[in-house]
Amino acid sequence: MNNKKTLLIDLDGVLNQYTGGFEKNYIPKIKQGAKEFLSELSKSYIIKLFTTRNKILAAKWLIENGLDTIIDDVTNVKELSYLYIDDRCIKFDGNYSNLKAQILSFKPWHKK
Repeated sequence: MNNKKTLLIDLDGVLNQYTGGFEKNYIPKIKQGAKEFLSELSKSYIIKLFTTRNKILAAKWLIENGLDTIIDDVTNVKELSYLYIDDRCIKFDGNYSNLKAQILSFKPWHKK
């Protein structure tokens, strides 16, 4: 029985060198250190790639970057997961006033 928890990890801006300017048929190069990071995580977690990109294009990118044996699946559905890792997210702390302020001042990491 597999007791590993699942992580959903976003592709653009987390695992690749995306910094804006979305191109439908092109996925930017893998971010330095991503493969090693994922390999280490895969020892303790089930890893799913979470992306709105075309699933076949994303699967091809995984193969080209040697991640197809590390990533368990590709999905665009917010599945039951222990954690969601994304470059465009805000952690809700239970306070809507704080949340509104965070929304108004939000910038992705590559624009800070």
